[in-house]
Formats: sequence, structure tokens, C-alpha cells
Amino acid sequence: MGEPNTIKSRFRSKSEHSLDTKGRLNLPSRFREVLSHYGSNKLILAPWKGHLRIYPLSEWEIMEDRLMDQVKEQPDLRGFIRMVLSGATDCKTDKQGRLLLPVSLRTEIKMGKDVILTGMRDWIEIWDVDAWNREMQSTRETFDSLDEGLAKLGIL
Repeated sequence: MGEPNTIKSRFRSKSEHSLDTKGRLNLPSRFREVLSHYGSNKLILAPWKGHLRIYPLSEWEIMEDRLMDQVKEQPDLRGFIRMVLSGATDCKTDKQGRLLLPVSLRTEIKMGKDVILTGMRDWIEIWDVDAWNREMQSTRETFDSLDEGLAKLGIL
């Protein structure tokens, strides 16, 4: 997604956090460092399947264009695209590196106070801790079924 020659940092790893009483999330310094490489503190917070995603604005615009281009070829994606684009919210971190997660988005995905942040190269995912645990359990249970696809990628 990002220009490999200009953006060298990527979002990686996971960590546990608690939202404060106003629904603010304290972004880890390692993620703020990556954001600084994008040259803008403008972010897009978007609903996804069971979690929220944070994109630097430039990465979001690439994603948005890809989605809109695909709706012409895959009309069955229209509802998904509508959900994601209509829920996308402009945001910025405050001086303390906190990000306000709107109540509407937290409610939509049933997000409680305790969350997991995970870096996914070009974006950050925010999961309710219980939803994260269910997702990881499901992945562990189906891990063997991924062998063929991983082998095609040269990973196994």
C-alpha cells in the first residue's frame, strides 16, 4: 500500500490497553513513531469485521480507491463498502498521543474498556479483548488448513 521508498516504518506487534472514561485510547509510542513517517497526523478510524481499523490518511485513500474500483467488478461488495465508508471517521491524536474512539463505532462492534491493538503493516487494528481472544482461538483451530496457502507463498 504505502510507497516502499518513502515509508520505511510499518505497524507491527500487539499490546493490551484500556480506554479511559471518555473512550480515549493511548497509542503506543512505537505506533506514533510510524505515524510520524507519514508526514501527517490525520488518521481515519473505520469499522471492519468485528474490530476497528486506524489508517494514516494516505493509506486510507489508497484503500478507499481500491474499494470503489472493486464495486464495479464485484457488486456484491457494495454493502460492505457502504458500511466501511459510511463509518469512516477523521481523527487525530491529541498532544498526549490519545485517540478518541467515537461511542457509535465502539457500540457498533461491541467494544468494552479493554482492547488489543495490533499492527498490520499499513494500519492498526483495535479489538475488544474478548473478540480478539475468540478470533485467535478460531485461527488456532483452523491453522492446519492454511498450510497449502502458506506453502504457495513460500512460507512453509
